[in-house]
Amino acid sequence: MTLRHHFELRETIATILADKQAVIDAACDGIRQARFEIEKYILRDPFFGSSYEPVAIKNAPAIIIRMGEAARCASVGPMASVAGAVALAGVKTAKERGASFCVIDNGGDIALISDRSVRIGLYAGDSPLSGRYAFLLQPQDEIYGICTSSATVGHSFSFGTADSVTVFSPDPILSDAVATSVCNSLTISDQSCLDKVDLDIDGIYAVFGEKSIIWGKIPSLVKAEKREDLITAGGLGFFTRESI
Repeated sequence: MTLRHHFELRETIATILADKQAVIDAACDGIRQARFEIEKYILRDPFFGSSYEPVAIKNAPAIIIRMGEAARCASVGPMASVAGAVALAGVKTAKERGASFCVIDNGGDIALISDRSVRIGLYAGDSPLSGRYAFLLQPQDEIYGICTSSATVGHSFSFGTADSVTVFSPDPILSDAVATSVCNSLTISDQSCLDKVDLDIDGIYAVFGEKSIIWGKIPSLVKAEKREDLITAGGLGFFTRESI
């Protein structure tokens, strides 16, 4: 039986899926530790927490270094990847303690490891495509990231017009940063920003009302049951559920 745990810690509002309570406990530990390291670093360097551009990073823990590198690759501020980084930390801790199935949806930014196929449902605000389809992700022995950003859902300012931009990558931190970067620029008439996408990204799926754009390779799209209860509160993009 799949367990579902709602987790909140200050700005972090996440949903954790796992088969065992011990895995959920491990994931929660990882999230807490990640937040501690990020918050502690921001006290040392407040610019890290406020910049909309990449910043120089020295003598920092691994999570900060990885956020900085993702920001440099995507040409965004390091905090653009914070949700993916926190989700990754939770799944990484669970994996280190022996988990083979753990999904963390941190407000639409997902990190997972899975010994089975999972469906990751598309949520794109008022788009007619929202809730109708899901990405069928095959079993993942290593941690994988599926992150989303939106120019029409939420309060973030964006020059783009996408209802959702979904990025698939083995690195959830990079996925999150690139989702923000692409969403800031991508429009249905100007797709030039996709020419600059990092090669470590597997694929991108963007929604504009009834239209969509695919870049690279994405998981198969299948029909999905719309389940509002499976969307993380306060999140943008996804709900998750184990496939049947």
